[in-house]
Amino acid sequence: MALRRKLKASVLSSFLSFALTPGSEAFTRLSSYLPKEDENEMEVDTATSTAQPPAKHSLPELEIYCYLLVLIFLIDQKKYDEAKACSSASIARLKNLNRRTLDVLAARLYLYYSLCYELTGTLSEIRSNLLALHRIATLRHDELGQETLLNLLLRNYLHYNLYDQAEKLRSKAPRFEAHSNQQFCRYLFYLGKIRTIQLEYTDAKECLLQAARKAPVAALGFRVQCNKWAIIVRLLLGEIPERTVFMQKGMEKALRPYFELTNAVRIGDLELFRSVAEKFSTTFSSDRTHNLIVRLRHNVIRTGLRNISISYSRIALADVAKKLRLDSVADAESIVAKAIRDGAIDATLDHSNGCMLSKETGDIYSTTEPQTAFNSRIAFCLNMHNEAVRALRFPPNSHKEKESAEKRRERQQQEQELAKHIAEEDDDEF
Repeated sequence: MALRRKLKASVLSSFLSFALTPGSEAFTRLSSYLPKEDENEMEVDTATSTAQPPAKHSLPELEIYCYLLVLIFLIDQKKYDEAKACSSASIARLKNLNRRTLDVLAARLYLYYSLCYELTGTLSEIRSNLLALHRIATLRHDELGQETLLNLLLRNYLHYNLYDQAEKLRSKAPRFEAHSNQQFCRYLFYLGKIRTIQLEYTDAKECLLQAARKAPVAALGFRVQCNKWAIIVRLLLGEIPERTVFMQKGMEKALRPYFELTNAVRIGDLELFRSVAEKFSTTFSSDRTHNLIVRLRHNVIRTGLRNISISYSRIALADVAKKLRLDSVADAESIVAKAIRDGAIDATLDHSNGCMLSKETGDIYSTTEPQTAFNSRIAFCLNMHNEAVRALRFPPNSHKEKESAEKRRERQQQEQELAKHIAEEDDDEF
């Protein structure tokens, strides 16, 4: 992240002259993507580059790193067509190299390769190429590359609403212990979206909340998207998210439409729900949650019907239709009958008199619902504890030898530098 802010055409040109052999194919191609500087500035760059002897034997890792730097520079300069050509050339070069030392650079290159095509609106063109790269990474046991490419393929399918194909790929792709926290968060987010569309709301909620919890603090946009989908899923499950979910730092404005939507569902006011859906229709369409919000209409009616059954022991179906703002009494009768059959309300229908008779509400603690809620909380805590234990890292041979105070200070300093570097990498990933 620190290096990315300093990338300029003159700096890159000087670095390419130092790292790559002048006149080589990679040097010529990468130099053509950089804009021409003024003559004076170019003379200074040439002077500095001649003072530094070029590398005699260019390593493939160094060549791929040069491709990566130029690609990032072109994306930052919003030169997407040139970045697209550069990324395609880098992937073609990468296919001919089989070195484990390239795995980390290759994973980052795959990410920007897909991003270039997404920014130019041609994401479907590289789907077959991504599948081929995933197959190559699997054969080479490149697990980091497999993680990255699987997420890129899922993103590619979901971008065009191909949820069935995404699920088939996900179910058949090899799974192993996650190597990158960022890629694991993305995988959980995509899996949560697939489960939501497949009506598996419980699994979707768990995946989305876990993705939001594991994501770095700096990845605000990603966490906002996770929370938006998690709120919709919880509403579809019949839950009402806490107010603190909408008041998280930096998310208040982005989650405002979903706060008003939650309020409409909580009250059970169908007219308010319609007005909120129309008011923020553009936001919901851009978030791709509009189809899910259409599903919520039934939940709003059911919530309103539950409030009516609690308030009235006997009420005419015409009044039910009026309170729920339904079109006719026949609609109210069918909705009440379905709610009684599903167990949403404890009531009976009097067809002859055209009214609904509510039964007395029993003691909830005499049912198994508290036990179920308590069991789910225990399972959540146990899963979190197991994840924390698996994440623990111990220094090697800590039980055999005791380190001196000086070695301890050196180790702690190295750990702090590594943590700082990882934090910068996290910021760059998102």
